Amino acid sequence: MMGDFLADNYQWIKAFHIISVIAWMAGMFYLPRLFVYHVDAEVGSQQSETFKIMERRLLRAIINPAMISSFVFGIFLLLTPGIVDWNSGWIWVKLAMLFLMTGFHGSLSRWRRDFEADKNQKSAKFYRYANEIPTILMIIIVIMVVVKPF
Repeated sequence: MMGDFLADNYQWIKAFHIISVIAWMAGMFYLPRLFVYHVDAEVGSQQSETFKIMERRLLRAIINPAMISSFVFGIFLLLTPGIVDWNSGWIWVKLAMLFLMTGFHGSLSRWRRDFEADKNQKSAKFYRYANEIPTILMIIIVIMVVVKPF
């Protein structure tokens, strides 16, 4: 019965999964960029406090809900009969990259808490490099899902 529901609504589930992933990735690209600029704001300044609000709202109102909905709709896709060949390598690489993306999400949360407590010890250069991580992971994930190279 659940399999029939998933199969009948596959296109809708996939659409909502893609929408969720786009929102998640947008936040994952933007938050480290905010950190790059926040590093240069003097602790306690109006600018620093504004960055704190922006970072908290971005994480709690966009990134976290988008990640959760990405997982929910993604799990529905995985459970849809006939969609995933579990003997193929691409799905395992994709899931490994998803695991790393989730870990990066956790790092963003930790770094935001450091800024919130005025305890950031990382440089703008560090956050510029960190900003590339979700891009690399996203490229690998999209290639695995679309091209299915193995």
